[in-house]
Amino acid sequence: MITIEAQTREITGKKAFGALALNGLIPAVLYGAKREVQSISIPLAPFKKVLRDAGESTVIEISGLGSSVQALIHEVDLDPVTNLPRHVDFLAVAKGAKVEVAVPLTFVGEAPAVKAGARLVKVMHELEVSADAAHLPHEIEVDISVLENDGDQIHVRDLKLPKGVEAKEDGEEVVVLTQIAEEEPEETATLDIASIEVEKKGKAEEEAE
Repeated sequence: MITIEAQTREITGKKAFGALALNGLIPAVLYGAKREVQSISIPLAPFKKVLRDAGESTVIEISGLGSSVQALIHEVDLDPVTNLPRHVDFLAVAKGAKVEVAVPLTFVGEAPAVKAGARLVKVMHELEVSADAAHLPHEIEVDISVLENDGDQIHVRDLKLPKGVEAKEDGEEVVVLTQIAEEEPEETATLDIASIEVEKKGKAEEEAE
């Protein structure tokens, strides 16, 4: 399990980010699992790596607060200019407890139907699942190589979920499908007979003058 070392913090509000940034830290809060909201700080560099590699659906272990705590990355506030994390909400989860989260879908393989000219329509990009917090997948693969013909579909029931992971979406929901791309009709120029006649009449009158 990925571990992030945290420390309690006294500084709160808007001043927290600037003061902590000088030491390579960002402010965060930890709550949930029948515990009081706790203001903490975490190192920015390791957290960026966790966010990139594991994402928000992976349970991480927060150490440095006495006893370690298992938590989900519940919400990340990103700087609109640098896109760097500037505040994090961690949701503590009880060990062995089941949680429900949306896990990103990753589409793998090549669809024969797409090679033949159809287009791939991704209806879902994440899947709501329930699982033991410690065994949550950080992504779920969708093998699109089974899509051989136009109109083929992959449903939620077709996904291969890890052991202990249960989809909360209806099994009949469509995840991805193939569809023949409709060609846009070519625009054909239409002759405006009335305008041509007016133009001819105008030229004739000019020549007569």
